[in-house]
Amino acid sequence: MISAMRVVSLLASGTEIVCALGAGDWLIGRSHECDNPSWVARLPCCSSPAFDVHASSGAIDAEVRRRLKAKEPLYHIDAPMITQLKPDLLIAQAHCEVCAVTPQNVEDAHCHLGKSQVLALQAGTLAGIYEGVTNIAQAIDRASAGRQLVQTMQQRFEEIRGAVASKPRPTLVMLEWTDPIFAMANWGPELVEIANGELVLGHAGQHSQAIDWSDVRRADPEYLIIAPCGYNLPRALNEISVMEKYPGWFDLQAVKRGKVVFADGNLYFNRSGMTVVDTAEIISDILHGTALHAPPDEPAWQHYSPGR
Repeated sequence: MISAMRVVSLLASGTEIVCALGAGDWLIGRSHECDNPSWVARLPCCSSPAFDVHASSGAIDAEVRRRLKAKEPLYHIDAPMITQLKPDLLIAQAHCEVCAVTPQNVEDAHCHLGKSQVLALQAGTLAGIYEGVTNIAQAIDRASAGRQLVQTMQQRFEEIRGAVASKPRPTLVMLEWTDPIFAMANWGPELVEIANGELVLGHAGQHSQAIDWSDVRRADPEYLIIAPCGYNLPRALNEISVMEKYPGWFDLQAVKRGKVVFADGNLYFNRSGMTVVDTAEIISDILHGTALHAPPDEPAWQHYSPGR
């Protein structure tokens, strides 16, 4: 075992993984999105969004598109803070230029990292998430702990799969943005398969993409889960008014039968960290009423009530 390392994680899932590997006390800095475990909020924050994240979902989408087209940053990086912290390892991500800080963001901020190693995770599938665990474990000389952690995640997935394997397989649509509509992809379809659901829209291993609302109406799934990217449960529930304005919303069978759920996308449905196993269990609970473990301290999802 090497001596303690100084780790700055600019990725929420990276922070979760470092802590799960038993190296949480090596963290010396975090991103503005790092919130799990809760104590990491005490660490120096090294990034911030470059636009108003409290705007409407439609306004956020428009501003993100504008910034990408104009090649303006989506995140501000506190380069002086990172330089002062002198990390041995800085964790970012290379999967999506929108979702979290990338190595290019760090480079553009002119951080003086010296001999620091920059590790970029790229998770678009469960295999990619396992690879991220392995890569972080190797970078901090905890390879054995990394292998054990991956094995534990896989075992939990198999427990969930076994608990619901004999149950009917309902159709499901999961949305990760509301204006415009984005169907959830990446590792989400794999979690639905583990939870014995039939995902109607969205493809495993692909980036989530904007779709037309008419696609959802044609799919008319038995269940609908709405978990906007980066939104906690209270913020997700605020999107009820957005969804109710779509034509034919109240005609969907999931709406009529009370099988629409709004969920915490930030912590569970959009994060490629340790909570993905919890997400599979949440989906199985929604679809089949099967919960293998105690629910989270804070509610992760809530059934939709018209006119909330």
